[in-house]
Amino acid sequence: MTLLRPRPRRIPLNAAAVVTVLVCLFPVYWMISTAFKPSRDIQSTDPDLFPHTWTLDHFRTAVQADGFGMFWRNSILVTLSAILLALLVAIASAYAVARMRWKGRRQFMLMVFVAQMAPWESLIIPIYIISRDTDMLDRLPTLTLVYFMVTLPFSIVVLRGFIATIPPELEEAAQVDGCTRTGAFRRVALPLLAPGLLATSLFGFITAWNEFAYANFLIIKHQDSRTLPVWLSSFQNTFGTDWGATMAASTLFALPALVVFLLLQRHVTSGFAAGAVKG
Repeated sequence: MTLLRPRPRRIPLNAAAVVTVLVCLFPVYWMISTAFKPSRDIQSTDPDLFPHTWTLDHFRTAVQADGFGMFWRNSILVTLSAILLALLVAIASAYAVARMRWKGRRQFMLMVFVAQMAPWESLIIPIYIISRDTDMLDRLPTLTLVYFMVTLPFSIVVLRGFIATIPPELEEAAQVDGCTRTGAFRRVALPLLAPGLLATSLFGFITAWNEFAYANFLIIKHQDSRTLPVWLSSFQNTFGTDWGATMAASTLFALPALVVFLLLQRHVTSGFAAGAVKG
């Protein structure tokens, strides 16, 4: 039995990949370890890489802080609503582009790609002006529509490529058996779209869950409509920023995205790959 040895030319690439992963993961590790450190160790002038004493006091402080549950609920509500809206519209749009031939189809996809490439920051001022003029500031539905708008182009692109990989003969056979076009799509194609739907849902969840700029810019007066990222930025006590409680709250905030990714990771690669095959 022979052992596989890495090729010499791959060693620098592997080493660079390991260093990159460690650099990216170190802030996450520091956040979690700080959440479990006592306050005296956090404020020490000689910080330790590994906590010698562990405590859950910061997590209790974060959970018991005013508004934690309410802002958690706001984030969940806005994120899930935006994902559901984006999926419903993206499925219909992607199916129309992938299966039907109509005038302006290429121009429509070009507009979708342009919308996907547009930087979010460039849209803050126009969205703020529209929200102000329509009396939609300081409202959770406004954030939901913004996150829906941000995630929709990506969802259309991925699902359109994914639908293109499904043989149309499957739906035609169902129509021959008596199904309508909508029924054939719902019974035959939609179950095969599960990896693509999960991939786009994961992207939409992470995007909306972590978004800070729009939530901070559009929710000004009604503080009860804030989301968790905005609440974390202002998490202080009478002595200033409570770094231990802030890191504990940040750890709790990162858990849903981590859990969703771990549950969907096996479908994400296949979903993204299939969505990029055809166009």
